[in-house]
Amino acid sequence: MWYAALLRFIRRRLVLGIIFASSLTYCIVSFLREGNGRHMVYQDISLERKPFVWRTLQEHNETNEISCRNSLQGKSILVDDRGYVCQREDVAKNGCCNIDSEHTTRYSCNSCNESSCCIMFEYCVSCCIDPTKRSMLEIVLSKLSADEKVLFHSISDDYELCMTKCRTSSHSVLHENSYKNPAHKYCFGNSVLEKKPPD
Repeated sequence: MWYAALLRFIRRRLVLGIIFASSLTYCIVSFLREGNGRHMVYQDISLERKPFVWRTLQEHNETNEISCRNSLQGKSILVDDRGYVCQREDVAKNGCCNIDSEHTTRYSCNSCNESSCCIMFEYCVSCCIDPTKRSMLEIVLSKLSADEKVLFHSISDDYELCMTKCRTSSHSVLHENSYKNPAHKYCFGNSVLEKKPPD
């Protein structure tokens, strides 16, 4: 009997209103107390930049390297960090292209045009990594916007620079959603492409 009386008392609107008001007051007070207790300090989060290394032709020619980095993604061809482009089956176990293969070429700009834009990603990287292109890449690095600096911040050498630049060049896109020239879409230079007229 006392249980039924207690239920009737709790069901009354006045009691429910008091419970709701006290809960709301408790939430507001604890929120304000927590907000004042925290000293919110916004820090400038800056990533530690790795020192950038420009490898020379002599360093590219050294054959005593234990392993090479390569582009991995190519269906039929790859580019290694020494600038060699080779068939997938011509890659050695250490990741380097076999330089004795007849299909292996170095610093190849095979599918690239005068605007430093290429049909194939691997040829873009190979052409870009050529030590004779260093002055052009230094100009590209000096003209980076704030957003691009964040993207290029973790790059430590010319191979990573060329891989990133060929993959993410804003010079090859029009209105951020289509290529200016659908054939030559991998760019590493700083020149702006002209839009290819429709066929």
